[in-house]
Amino acid sequence: MALTSPPVHDIATFVAVAQHASFTRAAEQLETSKSNVGKAVQRLEQRLGTKLFQRTTRAVRLTEDGETYLEAARVALEGLSEAEIALAARREQPAGRVRMDAPVGFGGLLIPTLPEIRRKYPLVSIELSLTDRQSDAVGEGWDIVVRIGSLPSEGEITVRKLCDLRLGLYASPAYLAAREPITSIRDLLLQEAVIFRAGSGRLRPWTIYEGPHTSELSPNASIVVGDGRSMIDAVRNGLGIGQIFDRVAHPHVLSGEMVKVLPEVDVDGPPVHALIPLGRRMPPKTRVVLEHLADVLKAPLE
Repeated sequence: MALTSPPVHDIATFVAVAQHASFTRAAEQLETSKSNVGKAVQRLEQRLGTKLFQRTTRAVRLTEDGETYLEAARVALEGLSEAEIALAARREQPAGRVRMDAPVGFGGLLIPTLPEIRRKYPLVSIELSLTDRQSDAVGEGWDIVVRIGSLPSEGEITVRKLCDLRLGLYASPAYLAAREPITSIRDLLLQEAVIFRAGSGRLRPWTIYEGPHTSELSPNASIVVGDGRSMIDAVRNGLGIGQIFDRVAHPHVLSGEMVKVLPEVDVDGPPVHALIPLGRRMPPKTRVVLEHLADVLKAPLE
């Protein structure tokens, strides 16, 4: 039958006695009694079936077997010490996988920025899910859930606001070039529209600023989509005008794939929050990804 490994405490006690050649000084170093030191060495000798020390009234010396075991014991203890140091460093240095869930439309905004995290923190990896459904940060094991709009009323989560959004109308240059200029809200009624169908099944009208008030406009839909990625793709490909969050549309405006239509009708949109499962202390890996998200979503739109 295979022997189980001896307790690390007994091995460390044996090494201390060997280093000091004294049970008394080993006990002082370990802040225990000479009796406890003696018992630890006896347990180790019984387990190994050999004497590790020659004891006299004047000296404590290693036996030949003791010298052999000491070399192996030192290597083992040094390995454990190095492992403890590495684990302690890992707790402080960002390392490990961060599971993040974000709205589909945010993919084009967030994914191009992830290499920056990898450059800064090469030991951090990202598992990214893009979905427009309402994910459960705690129940589904996410480290971070990015959510637009309403928040859960209760749950063991920490909430951090990342930014506010604005809603604007966008179209492709090709779509606009093929039509008369759009100069008023009335012109919007003559346009083809890309309309979003919410999870409830309701077609989402455009909310626009009109005079001192906001109002809803229900244009004729050329295509109805059910997720943010499809909305972006439909507008980019000239299928009509779509109402899109400013930060989601911004990269496509910079690339020339989209143009803002009637900027004066833009309205305030919902806030964006990060939901993090509640715990005693946020792991460094999660903290650096969260700070990166906040930096990306609060950066000025140029």
